[in-house]
Amino acid sequence: MFRFTSTERADLHTAVLHAFGEADERFETALTVDEVRERLRSAGWYGPVSEQDLAGTLRQLAGWGLLDVIFNHAGSFATAEEYERRNLQYALTRRGQAAYAGVRHAVAALSSFGALQTAVLDAIADRLGELGRLLRDPDPGRNRRIFTCLGELEGHLDGLRAGTGRFNGELQRLLRVEGAGSELATFHEVKAATVAYLQEFVTNLEQRAEAIAAALKAVAGHGAAVLHARALDGADLPKVPGADRATPWLAVRAERWEALRAWFAPEDGSVPRVRRLHDVARRAIVSLLQVLDRITDSRRRSSSAAADFRTLARWFATAPGEDDAHRLWDAAFGLGSARHAHLGHADAELIPAGVPWAEAEPVEVSALLRSRGRTERMGRTGKVRDVAALKAERRERAEKERAELEAAWSALATTGAMRLSQLGKLDHDTFGRLLDLLGRALAERPDSTGFRRAVTSDGRVEIVLRAPDDGAVAVLRTPEGWFRAADYLIDVRTLGEAGLRGRAVAGELGFRGRAPLGEPEAGGRLTLDDSGLRGRAAGDDPGLRARVAGA
Repeated sequence: MFRFTSTERADLHTAVLHAFGEADERFETALTVDEVRERLRSAGWYGPVSEQDLAGTLRQLAGWGLLDVIFNHAGSFATAEEYERRNLQYALTRRGQAAYAGVRHAVAALSSFGALQTAVLDAIADRLGELGRLLRDPDPGRNRRIFTCLGELEGHLDGLRAGTGRFNGELQRLLRVEGAGSELATFHEVKAATVAYLQEFVTNLEQRAEAIAAALKAVAGHGAAVLHARALDGADLPKVPGADRATPWLAVRAERWEALRAWFAPEDGSVPRVRRLHDVARRAIVSLLQVLDRITDSRRRSSSAAADFRTLARWFATAPGEDDAHRLWDAAFGLGSARHAHLGHADAELIPAGVPWAEAEPVEVSALLRSRGRTERMGRTGKVRDVAALKAERRERAEKERAELEAAWSALATTGAMRLSQLGKLDHDTFGRLLDLLGRALAERPDSTGFRRAVTSDGRVEIVLRAPDDGAVAVLRTPEGWFRAADYLIDVRTLGEAGLRGRAVAGELGFRGRAPLGEPEAGGRLTLDDSGLRGRAAGDDPGLRARVAGA
């Protein structure tokens, strides 16, 4: 079909085919030899062409099945020469139309460039949403809009596939180029602009892909066969006796639908292509940033230490004499004694002014002159800073923090096992201490009885915690808002605290594991006794208390 593009007269063959393609677009079904010659200039052929070459080109295209030869028997001809020239007419075959479309597509692909357009993704989501609404309406009058909407959807998908494919090819070529043969500043700007373009594309790409997948599944819920059947009804295909045009049309629609699902919601559970595109863009951003770093480093330092030493070696090799080599050494490494020539003798009157420095007595050189390039400067000893006020301020701050800590522990200290919701309202600092205790307790593994134990970092406060069996939820109020969590059973106490409460909690709640979680009666409080945790009415037992059997 495309053999005409690889012959010696490929340019003439292509121009003739282009002339027939333009005539076909103007609904001119056939052209004579003279009409073909007239249209060659509009097809881009400006050179002279002989009758023999043009006739041979038409015969060759007809032999390849791209042109049909038509005899015009209805025409009137005055002479035999006119009959020979005007009797034969040529028209494009289906293969010729396909070849012409292929050439145009190839030229358009060469002149176009890739792009990652988020607007196409939004358009796909809009068309899928519209299709879902149209399919919910059984009115046959909606079938025409379903057909056009499906065509727009397929067009957007083709644009997305073509644009991303070309852009990925250009991106990979850009990643393989390190700036050779191009101006470094321009190359840096191109890659920086590409990074910005990719970052803008990947922003919210996952949200767009999820929206498209959701809309796609909603349309698929009505059935792809139903969608294509209604679109076929709205397509109004011409009915030709003996020819089935619906089957190939439906096959193409099914293929396009599978391509759409492969991009956003594959039925086999594989990774969607849009996810792969996201990964490719992310990796490309990292690679481009690495290339930009290398370019920036090369700009920052135009030559390396190895290159500097090689240049210095060439200078030594071309030095005229040994004295010149010594001067080059002193200039390059600065190890000569000239750095100390400014120092004078302690008693300047003992050394005449006309004595060369090389013949003068040596002087002491400061060690700082070699390490830092300067000498010591002796001055007065600095005053000792009075830090009494600073110590007093720090002491006052420490006492204040200790008082706040004691107040927080006092507010959180319980008189036995209690629900978290019974704490009610807490100030901001106390609430922070409570969160720290809860976090420490929940980070510990529960023992065999389901209790968790933790202590503060200073070892002064211990918390024993157990999850509620009833799934209750506690709400604590603070000046800055409210806190919601499971209504844990907690006991907060200071270690070393003596008394009945410590023994009761240690014996029943924590270590003996005999305290099942109970429910308080209406208006009552939680109480722990030898039979476990149960509810008592407020008037029956004042406060929360613990009783140990035999105590």
